[in-house]
Amino acid sequence: MNDSIVIIPTYNEIENIESIIRSVLSQHKPFHVLVIDDNSPDHTADKVVMLQSEFGGRLFLEKRAGKQGLGTAYVHGFKWALEQNYDFVFEMDADFSHNPNDLEKLYEACHFGGADLAIGSRYVTGVNVVNWPLNRVLMSYFASVYVRLVTGMKIHDATAGFICYKRKVLEKINLDKIKFVGYAFQIEMKYRTFCKNFNIVEVPIIFTDRTKGQSKMSTAIFQEAVLGVVALRLKNLVNTL
Repeated sequence: MNDSIVIIPTYNEIENIESIIRSVLSQHKPFHVLVIDDNSPDHTADKVVMLQSEFGGRLFLEKRAGKQGLGTAYVHGFKWALEQNYDFVFEMDADFSHNPNDLEKLYEACHFGGADLAIGSRYVTGVNVVNWPLNRVLMSYFASVYVRLVTGMKIHDATAGFICYKRKVLEKINLDKIKFVGYAFQIEMKYRTFCKNFNIVEVPIIFTDRTKGQSKMSTAIFQEAVLGVVALRLKNLVNTL
């Protein structure tokens, strides 16, 4: 069995889903892909089903009843991947903001480089973001600065969503306790990993904003992250994380 699964949550990604699946599955390393679709009205899941006949046992689909948020989609995917005995579990967006060619960099950091959690980082070597409006870049960059100040994590890109976990990290984290949905979910997973003393490594990537489909970012998601970081820190201080 292949050791690596790439989890791709989707909601109305019909314009991107076939291309991203083909790109991931054409990499030199034979990754598997798990799509978690929240009953997309645009029939994203139907396209995945069509492609399954072509890609055999490398492409999987979990279809949920409705839109339940990014964090719960990944937790669903993590549990599925652990049940299927994958050793390396990836998070990746469907919209090509994360370059599939960088998957092997994250894999190598975990498999050969000693990382327990490898982050595809936009900020570890400066600001490597293409086509984002300035306000989005500033919001994202200073969110990570804020997270470092509050939590003490030495991570430049705390809200990154392009990640490789070793199996043992996900086994150690109580996934049923994961609370947050958007930006805060990404921070929470990294913070819980940090608090378990796992080795976190940032791998520089170039992040490119989507050219097709609609962004799922909102002010509410950003606010959740700002308040959620403080809540996480307080929980850790009182040993209830």
